[in-house]
Amino acid sequence: MIGPLEKILPPMPKSMPRPLLLALAACAFLASTLTACVGGEPRPPFTVRLIGLNDYHGQLESPGTLGQAFNSAVRPAVGGADALAAQVARLKQGNPLNVVVGAGDLIGASPMASSLFWDEPAVEALNRIGLEFSAVGNHEFDRGTDELLRLQTGGCKRVADGSPDPSSCQGGAAGAPVPFSGARFQWLSANVVDGKTGRPLLPAYGVKSFNGVNVAFIGVGLESTPEIVAPTAVQGLEFRNEAETVNALIPELKAKGIEAIVVLLHQGGAQTGPVQDLNTCDGNLAGSDLEATVRRLDDAGDLVLSAHSHAAYHCRLPNAKGRAIPVTSAGSLGRVLTSADLTLDPQTRDIASVTVSNLLVERGDAGVAPDAGVADLVSAYKRLVAPLANTVVGRIADPEGLSYRRVDVACNMPAGDLIADAQLSATRGGHGALGGAVVAFMNGGGVRSPGFDSPASLPGVPDGSVTYGQAFAVQPFGNSLVTLTLSARQIKDFLEEQFAGCLGQSATMTRIALPSVGFKYQWDGAKSCGNRISSVTLNTGGSVETLVDAAGTVLNPGKTYRVTVNDYMADGGDGNSTLKRGTQRVGGPQDIDALTAFLAGYRAPEAGYRWGAHPDDAATPLVGSTRRVNRVGAGTACPMAANTNP
Repeated sequence: MIGPLEKILPPMPKSMPRPLLLALAACAFLASTLTACVGGEPRPPFTVRLIGLNDYHGQLESPGTLGQAFNSAVRPAVGGADALAAQVARLKQGNPLNVVVGAGDLIGASPMASSLFWDEPAVEALNRIGLEFSAVGNHEFDRGTDELLRLQTGGCKRVADGSPDPSSCQGGAAGAPVPFSGARFQWLSANVVDGKTGRPLLPAYGVKSFNGVNVAFIGVGLESTPEIVAPTAVQGLEFRNEAETVNALIPELKAKGIEAIVVLLHQGGAQTGPVQDLNTCDGNLAGSDLEATVRRLDDAGDLVLSAHSHAAYHCRLPNAKGRAIPVTSAGSLGRVLTSADLTLDPQTRDIASVTVSNLLVERGDAGVAPDAGVADLVSAYKRLVAPLANTVVGRIADPEGLSYRRVDVACNMPAGDLIADAQLSATRGGHGALGGAVVAFMNGGGVRSPGFDSPASLPGVPDGSVTYGQAFAVQPFGNSLVTLTLSARQIKDFLEEQFAGCLGQSATMTRIALPSVGFKYQWDGAKSCGNRISSVTLNTGGSVETLVDAAGTVLNPGKTYRVTVNDYMADGGDGNSTLKRGTQRVGGPQDIDALTAFLAGYRAPEAGYRWGAHPDDAATPLVGSTRRVNRVGAGTACPMAANTNP
């Protein structure tokens, strides 16, 4: 009978001193638990470099500058896959022990050069950048579970009859494998569970070893994903609580001898100050879902890379034991990288300390030349889309522009109004089978960056012209329009359920619907749930009808109206449960087709589109003149992020 230490020790001379024997035995034991010894002594701690990104959204080209309240007078051009690859390579050179990870939304809501090709270009770019693990974000599910799995494993996309999709597997011209080879990195989905099997859709975590010390990366999606993607896209999946999922995995990891744990969490917050820095945490994310989640995390986790809010920050938030741990986010669109140096202790196999810095991905950074191979990949895909992308489809004449960030205290967003107008135009009375709509509503979160920017800043085209590529960037989801019948009572219910916690709406999100021309309403955030909407009026060709009076009373509850929304909203997305009860559903064109057809009426030599210029806007009574949504009372102004969907 021999003891456990003897099993892993070579035979020792009987004359060997007992202290030396014990030292060697201890060293061998440590080695068996993935540590190492040097000359009979435990090895000292060493550093691993973690490089993180989030909310990339297939941004192959530079999106411009940082775009947040950044505390610098200098706003350099940032991002672009070629610059991102170069900066990652530079950070890797600083430490050969490294790992590149993501916190979700790597794809989805992508610019045309990636989205038109089913985001295969984004995946290939991330392969070349060297990504290894990433959490799934909500946008990974934009096109459904099967499509996510295809992007993971590879293969060409097929259309409904099984034939090849003409936009898939086009990477040959870009030097990418054909057929599409899939992601060389691993998406992780610890809390996204197949409802039939009870098992995660994708691996719960990934493990990488550094000098014999294993580090686990737990990937956690957003629990509320079913509320912000099309219900059909996540059918059959369960999205479980983020903190509970992480905590439940800790015993399994510890049983495998893994003590070093990093959480890749697709959940976010934002700094509150007017001037922010990439490495500050003004407001400490107070009141955010992210803060609440971190407060529940097991003490085994040493670093959280967060996402979703598109904000950049570096925080230290208390976990369940009250220990402050680093919580970071690298903004969005490849403009920022997180560099975290993890000090690993071979004796404890744990992370002893973490040093974090968020860094701008500057395109003009001296000594960091953009990656030529990645640049060629991007250029090739741009050439493929150029004939369509550069086609001028209309003009915007609004002197202030129609940026998606132009949102007032009532949550009006002129860019969303334009889209709603386009959707009404595509489905109104004269279109018969396409719906006979009298009003359309657009969800603010479906209006993507940058919106319809000011005429002076539109690159490459004169006098406020809008190209197909620019329109596509605003409407990248490929949603179809749906026209359905709602009663006046249901229209009010639909408007009431926009507010957090009301009529089945998410407890944390308020979403203000953007109506088409001639429809106006007002809301009072100080009133109780179900009583916030009043003064709902509809102007149809000069005849103004009141659906809900100033006291909030529905005047003719049973009267019905034809209403157009996108299929995401119609199927209950954004918490729109009332729309699911709409009857006589008729499918219409895709949202991008409706938008470009509408803008064609504002193409030179015709006058450009100008928000609020339509006579039905001015003629429909509501305080605020041309504003379609008005806020009254002493309640809260348009809540932060009410009309965004990261």
